[in-house]
Formats: sequence, structure tokens, C-alpha cells
Amino acid sequence: MMSAIIVASIAIAVILGYKTKINTGLFCFAFAYIIGCFALGLKPKELIAFWPTSTMFVILSVSLFYNFAAINGTLEKLSSYLLYACRKFPGMLPFALFFVAVILSVMGAAYFTVLAFLAPITLLICEEAKMDKLTGAVAINCGALAGGNFPTAALGVVFRGLIDSSYEADPSLTALDSFSSEMKIFGLAIVFSLILIAIFRFAFKENRNIGKGITFTKPEAFDQKQKTTLILMLLMMAIVLIFPLLKMILPGNEFIKTVSGKVDVGLVAMCFTVIALLLKLAPQKEVIAKVPWNTIIMIAGAGMLIAVAVQAGTIDAMSAWIGSNVPTALVPIAFSLVAAFMSFFSSTTGVVAPALFPLIPALAVSTGLNPATLFACTILGAQSSAISPFSSGGSLILGSCGKEEDRNMLFNRLLFVAVPISVLTCAVYNLVVAFVL
Repeated sequence: MMSAIIVASIAIAVILGYKTKINTGLFCFAFAYIIGCFALGLKPKELIAFWPTSTMFVILSVSLFYNFAAINGTLEKLSSYLLYACRKFPGMLPFALFFVAVILSVMGAAYFTVLAFLAPITLLICEEAKMDKLTGAVAINCGALAGGNFPTAALGVVFRGLIDSSYEADPSLTALDSFSSEMKIFGLAIVFSLILIAIFRFAFKENRNIGKGITFTKPEAFDQKQKTTLILMLLMMAIVLIFPLLKMILPGNEFIKTVSGKVDVGLVAMCFTVIALLLKLAPQKEVIAKVPWNTIIMIAGAGMLIAVAVQAGTIDAMSAWIGSNVPTALVPIAFSLVAAFMSFFSSTTGVVAPALFPLIPALAVSTGLNPATLFACTILGAQSSAISPFSSGGSLILGSCGKEEDRNMLFNRLLFVAVPISVLTCAVYNLVVAFVL
């Protein structure tokens, strides 16, 4: 009975957040308090201890550092240079846009930041290059999501934290290396995105004359602040990546293992934030103001409610139900489709991943499936419907349309063409991945 109440509360929190436009995390906080303290008998201090401190700190520190690049124009200038470099291959423009979005995301730009920068430019390029706007929208959306899955990127650090926390509820289970798992997710997302973009590029007649008539203008040179910001971004990526990679290559080296254990992306990002402030690369007030507080509240609220569900045994019950009622071969597809459905209306990082990730460790043990594969299927499935006009990404792309007529047409095509093709393609792709891995 209690498990049913908690599952219903999660669904109600998502619906209320969607209908009222109030942050879903706030409803999750309220339900976590009512159910945790008054139904399960938890003490308030015990409930507050469920706050996902590690995940929150990483999001805060990484976003603080990369906000410098967004404010001083480094990201915008970088995207212009990357597009200009692809001027000799106009027919491959969708893939060029995809890789521009990937690089910006890998460099630390948030999903919304990438789309905010690229959506207006992409729709303008589509008009000039005679390219289908739906294809351009899919390309940059896939790039922003796939690149964001890089272990040190905006989405990657969140998913790594959620993977780690999903094993904390049951210490008896052997935890995955979240860094290597996220690298696999990143690679799988890149391959899926290329397949999806190829479908849109070559299957639509609107793209037959793509690239003809477009003029690429060479962007202005980076100014000194932008050059310094770019150097810091590359340096931070090197510091955060080199030791985990060396650990994978030389697992027996104790020195590398020790140093790798001390390198934390959140703490490193905070150090680089201090350096950037000392160098005055952007105003401190603006940098702090651009921190994604809504996302932090949403993930924290969902995390606390999910922690209450773990305490009540809901997660174990759901894992047991799926393991006994869904054929093992179809479990990856089930996670993919459920995640896609949930993500259609809600946030992947704030709702979908916190709700589904805790199911995976126990389910992987009971079914014998690779837990890294299930994590990947969940993320890819959720991201496959992120192009929905009801999602933040789809709505941001729609908002970049200058004409009302174009906006209405793109709305229908996002909803009835892009979403079904993406979700079904992802389900088939995840089935193949499950068999291969």
C-alpha cells in the first residue's frame, strides 16, 4: 500500500509541475516530508540527510565555471568558428551542426545554453541552405544531448552522481565505475545520434538541395578574455580526464589510483572558478545568477522523494515486479520506452533518471543483465523524446522561429514526426545494444 502511495505521489508531483509550471522538485519536497515523517516515522533530520549533497555540489560548481564562457561570448564565438570550418561540405551540414553542438556540450555548455546559442543560427542556416528545419532541429538537439553525456559535461556529472547514489541504498551490491559507464553512454549516444540524423537527412525530400546557396562568413578573432577562458576550459578538462583515463589504462599503478581518487570534477571546477574570478573573465554577479537553480531544486526534490521510496521498500518491490513480469530480453526496451514517455512531459535529470536509476542495480542482479546497459538504455530512451515541443528543448527551438506560421508547422512536425521516429529508432537501437553488450 505504501509503495503505491509513493509511486502515485511521484506521478502527481510531475503532473502538478507540468500543469502549474511550479518546479516539480518543490512538490517532491512536500510529499517526501509528509510521507517520510508522518507515514514512515522518519525524523526530520533523517529526511534532510537524504538531500543529494554530492550531486548538487557538482552541478553548482561546474555550472559556475562554465558560465564564464557563456557570459563573455567564448561559446558563441567557438560555435561560429566550428561552423565556418565546415563550409567546404555544405551537403553534410546537419552533421556539422551536430558536431558543433557536441563540442560545445563537451566543453561544458549546458543543454539549454547550447540550444539557446545554436537554435536561432540553425533555423537561419536552414532557410539559407534550403535545409529542412526539422532536420536542423534534430541535429542540434542530438548534439547538445550526446555531448552533454560526456563524463565531465553538464549532464554527465549529474548522471554519474545518480549512478553512484543508486548503489548507496544497498551496499551489498558492487557499484559500477560511474566514469567508465558514462563514457559508454556518451559513445552510444553519439552513434545513435548519427543514425537518427542520417534518417532525417536522407529520408526527407526537403533536403535534396541542401547546402546550395549558403554563404559562410569568417567570424572575428577571439579577444583576450575569450582566449583565456578557452585555455582554462581545456586545462580543466585535461586535469579531470587524464587520471581516470590513466587508471583505466594502468589499473595496477597505485600512484595513479590514489591521485585519480582525489580528483573530483566539482572541486576542480570550483578552483577554476576562483581563478576565472581573479582574472575577471566575467562579472561575479552574472556568473552566480546563471546557475541553474531550478534544475538543482528539481533534482534535489526528486532525489529526496526517491530516497523515501527506497526507505519504504518501493524500489525493491518495483525491481522485483519488473524482473518477474517483463521478459529479460525486453527489459532494456521497457526502460527505454518508459523513460521516453516520462521525459515527454518532464525533465530527464530531475525526474526520469532519479526515478528509474535506483531500480537498476537490483534488477541487473536478478535478471543477469549488464547494469551499464540498463543505465544507457534509460538515458538514451529519455533523451529520444526530448525533441518534444512540450519539453524544454523543443520549446526553446520553437521559440527561435521568427514567424508564427513556421512555428505552428514545426510544432506539429516535432510532435508527430520527430518524436515517434526518434523514440522507435531508439527502442530498436537499445535492443541491439543490449544484445551486443
